[in-house]
Amino acid sequence: MLTLADISIPDVVSLLARYGLQFQPVADGEAIPGSYWGECEAGLIGSTVYARQDTPVHSLLHEAAHLIVLPPDRRAQVHTDATDSVEEEDAVCVLQALLGDELPGVGRDRVLADMDEWGYTFRLGSARAYFEHDAEAAWQWLSAHGLIDAPHGRLVRIAA
Repeated sequence: MLTLADISIPDVVSLLARYGLQFQPVADGEAIPGSYWGECEAGLIGSTVYARQDTPVHSLLHEAAHLIVLPPDRRAQVHTDATDSVEEEDAVCVLQALLGDELPGVGRDRVLADMDEWGYTFRLGSARAYFEHDAEAAWQWLSAHGLIDAPHGRLVRIAA
């Protein structure tokens, strides 16, 4: 499983900043503030994503995606759990893979594989199968919210 220790933190900071988010590193062994799953999983409070060096990259991207899909005025109320609906959660699962493509040395293939290793479950049996064959509603949700270019499925560059 790819962790933050394996990638460039300045790249993470830059990616999150594009969406008006902050990254707050947490010291090894310390509890991660706002972590829904605990342990080494990323956390959310307001517009800040918290993570340690042992945090899986897919976890950080998933939690960041929860904040990205929210209007900036709603981010201030977020603490630990940002999911508003099943549709939003599905869109976040697609968005985290797209965000993986934005980080050097990560990419969507690695994010999808790590999602499977972590234990995400999808009807078709894998994150890749969901992403490629079963996520039409999630793609439409992301397009309707202006986060992807609908014809190409590419992330829209959002300046914070």
